[in-house]
Amino acid sequence: MIVYAECEFLIPTAHSLKEKRAVLQRMLTRTKQKFNVSVSELDHQDVWQRTKVGIVAIASDKRAVERELMMAIRFLESNPEWECIEINKEYL
Repeated sequence: MIVYAECEFLIPTAHSLKEKRAVLQRMLTRTKQKFNVSVSELDHQDVWQRTKVGIVAIASDKRAVERELMMAIRFLESNPEWECIEINKEYL
């Protein structure tokens, strides 16, 4: 089972691309280390207060993959430096 999610975030504290990338890279690295998922920035690379992140999880059991993906999303949402605008999930 493969589950894919796109999460869009607003980063109101970022006042430059450098500040945005610092927040983004810190969270992407921590997410990869804590959870069994792949994660990457997908869109808005040149916009300094917005980003779209893609997350993919693979497992043999639907519940296990859903649990891993949701824990990763909750972790990303827990960052006080940004707010989640939208989440879209797709099962493959």
